[in-house]
Amino acid sequence: MDLAKQLAELCAEKSKSAQFAGAVLIRNDQEELLRAAYGYANRSWQVPNRVDTRFRVASISKMFTAVAVLQLIEAGQLALDTRIVERLGLEKTTIPPEATVYHLLTMTSGMADWFDESTDDWAAAWAALCRENPIYLLRDNADYLPLFAHKPPLNPVGAKHQYNGAGYMLLGLLIERSSGLPYFDYVRQHIFARAGMTRSDFLALDDVHEEVAEGYIPITDDNKRIGWKRNIYSTTAAAAADGGATSTVDDLYRFAQALRNGQLLSAEMTHAMLTPKVLQDDEQFRGYTWMYGYGNFFLLDASDQIVRWGHTGEEDGVSGRLYHYPRQNLDVSILGNQSWCAGSLAWEIHDLIVASSLHS
Repeated sequence: MDLAKQLAELCAEKSKSAQFAGAVLIRNDQEELLRAAYGYANRSWQVPNRVDTRFRVASISKMFTAVAVLQLIEAGQLALDTRIVERLGLEKTTIPPEATVYHLLTMTSGMADWFDESTDDWAAAWAALCRENPIYLLRDNADYLPLFAHKPPLNPVGAKHQYNGAGYMLLGLLIERSSGLPYFDYVRQHIFARAGMTRSDFLALDDVHEEVAEGYIPITDDNKRIGWKRNIYSTTAAAAADGGATSTVDDLYRFAQALRNGQLLSAEMTHAMLTPKVLQDDEQFRGYTWMYGYGNFFLLDASDQIVRWGHTGEEDGVSGRLYHYPRQNLDVSILGNQSWCAGSLAWEIHDLIVASSLHS
């Protein structure tokens, strides 16, 4: 069976069993292997998702922030060794004064996050945060500062990678300070427009926009799904520099293509963006070495060759993946509008891609 048919059957089965709702695009520069939509954009009215439906992309947005920072470094307005505390006037905080742009990009600053995603009881911790800090008031990067600016650091600067969204909030503020533009306008003008991402924007959950999928969280009883609820009280309403843009699978492909082809950055900075920088975890998973770069996850094989790069995106009611496979020259864009639906699908797609290349 050829790869395109395997991919189509896999995604159809995931949709049929309600394990996935959203859109999927898998293609190289010449042809599409799969371009399809599944499930409902609005479950109440049974409005189906379309391939051009716009979905929230969660932390995939970190790639946009990283590219924006590298553009400003190219323009001489920033440097990798720019110290964040000094540039943003945050001396009266507990953010480590020696933390630089490089440390924030690679998540090695050691600073505390605005929300600890590694906690054992994620739901309880999130509920506590929402009780103390109404999430509907978090509308801009600066709104998050009180949530982390005075927390003690978790690690020495540069000691280790630890996933951190707060550092990307600071990068968003740095983009504003250096460019003179609001973060959202900078990304619209210098990334979305240049990459031809005409269906991408920063849209709040509580605003009304055309052709945007609603996000859904499964309601379970004894590990069985018995219904759905919307995610409007479970995630931040507005986007920020650490995540939350709205896009389509085609626009994410355009972004990955524009990044690879040097439309967004110089050859030197493109290479930097597509090169792993720090070890993400000491332990291997699925036989791969996991590394992080500038807003970019990497899988390396036993020969330290890059198997894929890209980013994940997860929020309640939002689940996405954007991956590029250099050996196969394949881009995989997955955007889902139900919790945690893209992860297992992406791994099964990964296995099919790798197995297909081994047998070709």
